[in-house]
Amino acid sequence: MTPDGFRRIALSFAGVEERQHMGHPDFRVGGKIFATLGYPDEKFGTVMISPEDQSILVRQYPKAFTPAAGAWGRSGSTSVHLRHAPSRALRIAIEAAWERRAPGSKPAQTRSRKRPTARRPPRAV
Repeated sequence: MTPDGFRRIALSFAGVEERQHMGHPDFRVGGKIFATLGYPDEKFGTVMISPEDQSILVRQYPKAFTPAAGAWGRSGSTSVHLRHAPSRALRIAIEAAWERRAPGSKPAQTRSRKRPTARRPPRAV
């Protein structure tokens, strides 16, 4: 994968705009950054995915995906070594990052899940 390929994928999703942040390009939806290019250098990109998605990608593609350092990495920020990133895996990662930030969506860890309610036995009369 190349930086231009990363950029094409990121810009292919609805509502995305490219801006600059800390001296390198970033990609935003609804004003929120979901991916960046060029950090720590031009060989890398970053995607903001869930820790669960990060775990899968790091396990399946250890040369391409690495958790970012510190708390950012623990919360899902994932470095992408572009040269080693298969285009299909990178597209899936960028789409997952976009979905987490797109207006109207909620991060996976804050989505409310319906919990089963315990059924009460009928009252004796």
